[in-house]
Amino acid sequence: MELNDLRALITVLSFLSFIGIVLWAYGPWSKAGFERAAKSVLEEEEDTGARQ
Repeated sequence: MELNDLRALITVLSFLSFIGIVLWAYGPWSKAGFERAAKSVLEEEEDTGARQ
């Protein structure tokens, strides 16, 4: 295997990994989980005790 073949293989694998991450982040099946995580910060109860 030549060096250029190895470089081409790494480039293709990197591109496929990038596409996989984009699909994971923007896929319709991920939307519910991300919305739940975004709202969880706002739904937490506030601490009523005084901090010092």
